[in-house]
Amino acid sequence: MVDSPDGTISDLGEFGLIQRITAGAGAAKAVILGPGDDTAIVAAPDGRVVITTDLMVEGRHFRRDWSTPIDVGRKAAAASLADVAAMGAVPTALVVGLAAPGDLPVTWAVACTAGLTQEAALVGAVIVGGDVVAAAMITLAVTAIGDLQGRDPVLRSGAKVGDQVAIAGRLGWAAAGLAVLTRGFRSPKVLVDAHRFPEPPYAGGPAAAKGKATSMIDVSDGLVADARHLAIASNVVIEIDTSAWVIAEPLQAAASAYNVDPREWMLTGGDDHALLATFPAKAKLPKPFYAIGVVTAPGTGGAGVSVDGVWRAEPGGHEHYR
Repeated sequence: MVDSPDGTISDLGEFGLIQRITAGAGAAKAVILGPGDDTAIVAAPDGRVVITTDLMVEGRHFRRDWSTPIDVGRKAAAASLADVAAMGAVPTALVVGLAAPGDLPVTWAVACTAGLTQEAALVGAVIVGGDVVAAAMITLAVTAIGDLQGRDPVLRSGAKVGDQVAIAGRLGWAAAGLAVLTRGFRSPKVLVDAHRFPEPPYAGGPAAAKGKATSMIDVSDGLVADARHLAIASNVVIEIDTSAWVIAEPLQAAASAYNVDPREWMLTGGDDHALLATFPAKAKLPKPFYAIGVVTAPGTGGAGVSVDGVWRAEPGGHEHYR
């Protein structure tokens, strides 16, 4: 256990901890009532509420010897905020559940909350409530709420034959960072940081909705894996062409050092939270999207994904319990 000048959360107690971590809760236009009552109240001017939840468990999603508590908070918030963006919506609020052992330093919990708050602030959202409970290991449950602002949601099931396939955000950076860390290194720092906390293209979600995107998904488990989800929902084939991909120098350097193909990180690595979307064939792609393929009709193999003309039978990417 690391000594903390503020003691442990067991010393502080449940309600003392809640008071500490909610002390810096900010305000947002959509929040009518924040922390302090049995529930928060968040405005839904559109009349519909976009809502999603993600879990992060110590030892599976993060390690305290690799990531600071601020990093962990940012990563936990980003996972849910990116899902809201993938529907074409704008995040408005977060509700956070924290399970942790009693010997966890108070400073860790406070700093993790600061990370959650910082990430939410990037999209104008705030933490409006949550819960804390004792547990053997740290677990964060983050629920994000969003507003469609009068637009139709962009679903996974709307891709049409002939559509462009496009991506916004980074691919493979978090996977490369994980490869660096598992080999005992801490550089290139830009890749390690990409594993510690992603940089989702939040504004790309609403931009895609305004740009007539026909389908969209958050790439959390890997491009091939998530493209398959979209393809199956739409009953199409997502054909990905990597021939024109520009591979960033940090990815190239790490891949060369470890004798791997950087495109495999880009195709199967998760946790970058890029946005994969389809658009009508003649549509101008909104920034920051760029084309990476085309939607075609399913053949005898049914819906799925091909990469450079080769059918990807294996899911690729990450899947719990597989």
